[in-house]
Amino acid sequence: MATQKPLRILHCFRSPVGGIFRHVRDLVEEHSKAGHQVGILCDSSTGGDYEDSLFDDIRPYLSLGLTRVPIRRSISPSDLATMWDTYKKIKSLRPDVLHGHGAKGGVLARLAGSALRVNRYRVARLYTAHGGSLHYSRSSLSGQFVLRMERLQEYFTDALVFICEYERDTYARKVGKPRTKTRLIYNGIAERDFEPIPTRSDAVHFIYVGMLRDLKGPDLFVDAFAKTERLLGRPLSALMIGDGPDRDRYREMMVERGLGKRIGMLPAMRVHEAFSMAQNLVVPSRAEAMPYIVLEGLGAGKTIIASRVGGIPEVLGADSAALVEAGNSDDLARVMAETLSTPDWHARTMPKPEAVKAVFSSAVMARDVLKLYHELVDPAAGRAMPAAP
Repeated sequence: MATQKPLRILHCFRSPVGGIFRHVRDLVEEHSKAGHQVGILCDSSTGGDYEDSLFDDIRPYLSLGLTRVPIRRSISPSDLATMWDTYKKIKSLRPDVLHGHGAKGGVLARLAGSALRVNRYRVARLYTAHGGSLHYSRSSLSGQFVLRMERLQEYFTDALVFICEYERDTYARKVGKPRTKTRLIYNGIAERDFEPIPTRSDAVHFIYVGMLRDLKGPDLFVDAFAKTERLLGRPLSALMIGDGPDRDRYREMMVERGLGKRIGMLPAMRVHEAFSMAQNLVVPSRAEAMPYIVLEGLGAGKTIIASRVGGIPEVLGADSAALVEAGNSDDLARVMAETLSTPDWHARTMPKPEAVKAVFSSAVMARDVLKLYHELVDPAAGRAMPAAP
């Protein structure tokens, strides 16, 4: 077996929140422990105290450091200055691998990596969409532009990594059959995440955990909660945990419907703390790729009620009774009511932890991503590495 070369790996993404941030943190920790030098480049204008604490957790693994520059969500003229500043910072870090995550991270990694190649600096350029631009519709002008840009950027991409079958199939349908190397590598959670988390004595009936924006469906959660109360004929309790641009609007929605005292709101917190507040976790997203919150909830022994979107059916099972029609609060309320009124609903509906761990493990994810890195940086060494079991 050929000796593996220690790699210098830089992850580029925009906002240090949500699933992308979780994904990168796991890769950073696993690859650093395996002897590689790892760094992060991301936006300096998003995130708060909670995200800062997560950065503190992984700072010991960031031998290439944490670089933060202003990265806007939408395309703007300021992107040119950002690209130049980013290129200089990346060049100074001398990476072997540039891995872009999300639409903006993918642009930065691939363009900077291509500029380095013009200067005869060999660097592998990878991209993982994590949903992102793939949520756009081909029928809209903005969608056509974004998806055509994805196609164009394949010329500057050494490998596309898909985090679930849904993302791979959506890319082929909306962007086109990839013309570069691809790899399907599922998101995964760590061994420490497969520990049941008991609920507190003052637990509520349902929790929503995530970004407070319409794409994630907090408004559907509020609407379905009210309908669940009517189906069961009694008052219930819930918590919405997270931060986001529409927080105040959801608060007003709850007050207008007389739910202000039965649905509480808490800022983003560590997921293990959030899971102690309820047994039933609702994921009402209108669109997803492979959300970590579902994996984390299953690892913690929680009951998941989720929209049939993205890769969620690949985790819960395509025919799972826990899946509801996306955007349909009536269907969501029906299943929420069933979880409270049907004995043994959790045991009959949720997949076994062992089955989840066998596929959705961060150790497996990191191993397969690293194998791909080596194939791109040193094809001969990559071929010599043993195949994944």
